[in-house]
Amino acid sequence: MALFGALFLALLAGAHAEIPGCKIRITTKALELVKQEALRFLEQELETIIIPDLRGGEGQFYYNISDVKVTDLELTTSELHFQPEQDLVLQISNASLEIRFQRQLLYWFLKMYEFLSVFITSGMRFLLNQQICPVLYHAGMVVLNSLLDTVPVRSSVDNLIGIDYSLLKDPVVSTSSLDMDFRGAFFPLTQGNWSLLNQAVEPQLQEEERMVYVAFSEFFFDSAMESYFRAGALQLLLVGDKVPHDLDMLLRASYFGSIVLLSPAEINSPLKLELKVTAPPRCTIKPSGTTISVTASVTIALAPHNQSEVQLSSMIMDARLSAKVTLRGKVLRTQLDLRKFRIYSNQSALESLALIPLQAPLKTMLQIGVMPLLNERTRRGVQIPLPQGMAFVHGVVTNHAGFLTIGTDLRFVKGLREVIEKNWPATTMGPQASSAPPPSTAAV
Repeated sequence: MALFGALFLALLAGAHAEIPGCKIRITTKALELVKQEALRFLEQELETIIIPDLRGGEGQFYYNISDVKVTDLELTTSELHFQPEQDLVLQISNASLEIRFQRQLLYWFLKMYEFLSVFITSGMRFLLNQQICPVLYHAGMVVLNSLLDTVPVRSSVDNLIGIDYSLLKDPVVSTSSLDMDFRGAFFPLTQGNWSLLNQAVEPQLQEEERMVYVAFSEFFFDSAMESYFRAGALQLLLVGDKVPHDLDMLLRASYFGSIVLLSPAEINSPLKLELKVTAPPRCTIKPSGTTISVTASVTIALAPHNQSEVQLSSMIMDARLSAKVTLRGKVLRTQLDLRKFRIYSNQSALESLALIPLQAPLKTMLQIGVMPLLNERTRRGVQIPLPQGMAFVHGVVTNHAGFLTIGTDLRFVKGLREVIEKNWPATTMGPQASSAPPPSTAAV
């Protein structure tokens, strides 16, 4: 019974486990870059430490060591690596400091100089140990953690939708990589608690040749399109001068038989063209490419001034768009292109035949009037969860069945100190911050 109960609980937990829409893998190739920037920041931190004066007397001599400054830091051996159960480990060995100070010594016997030198050296080591260990703790556990606070977890994309990059579980660490699962779901800003059920294929990451790999499933793009749909953005209304002149003439000629039966005021009224997506578009990712399927209603009418509009036709439009995904900096962008297009009547097959002459001009209207509007919005892109001061370079997109991956490298566009000083309260910047442990604890 106990085994059955454990199995039931495991299945129950698995049934409620959320599938990630976005995954990120950081490989060991990225650690050398991170290590160099972290050590540079550590050197800057050590330059700011305040070492108290060392003064006192011992027997027949008196000493006074003042104005102690760290002038140089040599880290002969340092290593940053992944370690299961400990996540990330920074090891520093054979480190040396060069310091400058003022000294004042009074002693009675020259034979005591060597003893005095050893005594003062030991005292300086003790003081440095008391000061440097808290700096190391502060840099590693407090200040660098503040850099992670700049990762956008839940933020707006534009004035209509937002993105949720909540971490679904603890990172999985191996000796060669660190993998993180994110929700990767968009939502309408007016419905902040709304979430789309993720039933897509879970993205997989296998490669380790680049510094970073980012994977997005079909759910990531589906939630974006459904959010725009719920926000009422997937519709277009053209009236009067907004309708291209050539299309206006063609539509009036196509419906001439219906128009001539109207009153003079209605005949000369502006043409109205309304395009409205009827269901959330869906994304399909295959090794051959990424496509988006859209179904919309198209209504053609005349809109007389101060009168009810006169509907000329109502039809259904099916379109298939190709999507080219690119990565620039840390922004994911999508370029859309209209590939397939057809219109048909939802009334009768005979009316569908009558709509065939409109297929080409309506497709042209979409390519000229609608696609630029869509690409203007998608060109702004959405930010991938990455700390401030860092950016992706040389990204390569690879399509798979149900998801796509981007292999990329990293670079620092800002130093750690610049990012931290901008985003972290000044009261916690110094090595004497209250969150640092007592010197004796840090030294241990």
